[in-house]
Amino acid sequence: MAIVKWEPFGEFDRFFNDLPAMNMPHLSDMAVDMYEDGNNIIAEMSVPGIDAEKIDVSVEGNYLRVTGRRDEEKEHKTKQFYSKEIHRGSFERALRLPAAVNEGKVVAEYKDGLLTVTLPKMEERKAGKVKVVVKK
Repeated sequence: MAIVKWEPFGEFDRFFNDLPAMNMPHLSDMAVDMYEDGNNIIAEMSVPGIDAEKIDVSVEGNYLRVTGRRDEEKEHKTKQFYSKEIHRGSFERALRLPAAVNEGKVVAEYKDGLLTVTLPKMEERKAGKVKVVVKK
């Protein structure tokens, strides 16, 4: 008869290792590529299976905020899942912008599961001297 090592916390380890499969958002589901292209900052986010009307894009200060919702499918009681890893429900991602942007000219496009946000950078002010009058 073989000796089996007793691990009292084995069940806890298994529980926490299985958490990502318990319908929690995966960071990879909300991965973002952000880069500079000329005078624009471009942010691309893969969000397949989401209706474009359920995605909200906003610029708040120095942050780009993307929120949305992937609706839960009506499940049939006859389904027996072997794996259920697709995140359903609401999501939110906030990204710090590397430069000031012109908030009024931000454009978002959603095509084939890819959300592309184009953020025009603010024109840099030329360094110069400004005379300030001091009141007495």
